[in-house]
Amino acid sequence: MAAPSIKAVRSTGTWGRRRSHLPGPARPYRLASSQSASSAGRSGLLRLSMRPGNGARVPAALCAEARRERISVIHSTRTAASADASISKETSSTFKRRFMVRLVAVFIGGMFLDGYILGIIGPVTGPMRSDLQLDSLSLGMIAAGPLAGIFVGAPLAGWATDKFGRKPMFLVDMGLFLLASAAQFFVASGDGAVVQLAIIRFLMGVAIGGEYSIGGPLLSEFSPPKLRGRLLGLTLIAWYVGFMMAFIIGTLLHDAGTPWRLVIGTSTILALVLFLARFGLPESPSWLITKGRREEALAIARRYVESPQMHHSITEEIDLRRIQEAQAAQGRTKIKSASVGMLFSRQHWRATLFTSGFWFCAVTPYFAIATFADDVLNHFGFGGGWAGGVGLSALATAGVVTTVLLIDKLGRRILTVPGQWLCAGILLIIGLWGNAPAILVLVLFLAFSYFNAGYTTLTQVYPAEVFPGHLRGIGMGFAAAFSRIGAALGTFALPWAISNIGMGPSMVAAAAVALLGAVLSQWLAPETKGRTLAEISANFSH
Repeated sequence: MAAPSIKAVRSTGTWGRRRSHLPGPARPYRLASSQSASSAGRSGLLRLSMRPGNGARVPAALCAEARRERISVIHSTRTAASADASISKETSSTFKRRFMVRLVAVFIGGMFLDGYILGIIGPVTGPMRSDLQLDSLSLGMIAAGPLAGIFVGAPLAGWATDKFGRKPMFLVDMGLFLLASAAQFFVASGDGAVVQLAIIRFLMGVAIGGEYSIGGPLLSEFSPPKLRGRLLGLTLIAWYVGFMMAFIIGTLLHDAGTPWRLVIGTSTILALVLFLARFGLPESPSWLITKGRREEALAIARRYVESPQMHHSITEEIDLRRIQEAQAAQGRTKIKSASVGMLFSRQHWRATLFTSGFWFCAVTPYFAIATFADDVLNHFGFGGGWAGGVGLSALATAGVVTTVLLIDKLGRRILTVPGQWLCAGILLIIGLWGNAPAILVLVLFLAFSYFNAGYTTLTQVYPAEVFPGHLRGIGMGFAAAFSRIGAALGTFALPWAISNIGMGPSMVAAAAVALLGAVLSQWLAPETKGRTLAEISANFSH
């Protein structure tokens, strides 16, 4: 069965005028008051057609049935028992804006916490090693715990959020953060300390992975198309800030003589605040639609969604779901539940390949070079803490900020594809030009850090956009888990490569990874600027 696609034809002419395959104009849902409906509706026509895989189209009867169901849903929301009266109540624009600020704050806070948890252990590595008598292997186990946890937690939480909902899993995930953070206060001394810390840090990694696959879809499903890129990109800035703040706070507390258990346990305070702040958040309308709970989705949209674009997006998702249900009924089949296997189906393999491969190729050279910045730059005759630490980190942060400011103006592809070609060329020059002047090598590494961080920002955006609603969580979770393979490969392979094949060939190998990402993005990266989630996911499915 071919996957339906949706294209919204706006009267502004953004996409041009297209013929509609619906028997007559499709009117939008009346999601709000008549005044807001008039601004949200009549923005254009909705076209539903079959993906041109077998040349078939959705029968007119099914389209008509979808439209009749849409109208019946509008009227049924007034008396539907499943939609709580307090939720379906129309609210002011101020209330809706405050909700959006709150949602963005609690998700960005979670990403800040992710960076903080990973960064806080650095300043107290010395005291931990001395107090617990840690050898290099034990310290490596503790440091690698979050990485392994992300690999497990991201797809697991993605599956759970697609099955049980964004709202409960968003709270459960922060609850795991809170428990694991508090457990650090009670790490015992002696032989069992290493195992305890490794388990605790692993659980923190599971929670970090969950933050990717739960928070990203939730934020994207409430964000207006014209702001979605910036809001999702802000999460990476929060991660960088959290990592740097952890280093600063950890260093200050360590210098003040604070015990290392209290230092690493400071994340508990923020985890508690975010846990309490996540109570009372609504469920995602997009997720409710995938479960056939259209009345609740419309009620939540009336109460929490202000953007006319988002109201239009929700109507598109309901139309698409109705067509899918009608097709399944006609073929006497059932709509399948989300699973990892569906990510590799004929309809969704492109989204899976692009998001996973792009993310992998973006982080692999970054983790390799950033982790061993001083060693790499020292080899080329320009090392030191400023150049290796502050310089690369500052340029990476600037690259992320630049992308966030431009992503909803210039678009996704122009910020994704050219930067990867450029970074591949930079690493290739470094690898092949063995006698390059030290100052030139420094400039090239700083340029790599800036442009790499810029397109890496899109790893937080694309996975939350290109998958359909019923696969958005598990799709983003799988991509995040696959990227951790690249992070581990870059972290552990570079020292071996430098020792065995030399610095030049190692940089050429890193260039090859960046080149693979450039080729993949040139082929598959879609332009999603200003488009609704239903339109993006439907048109990206084959």
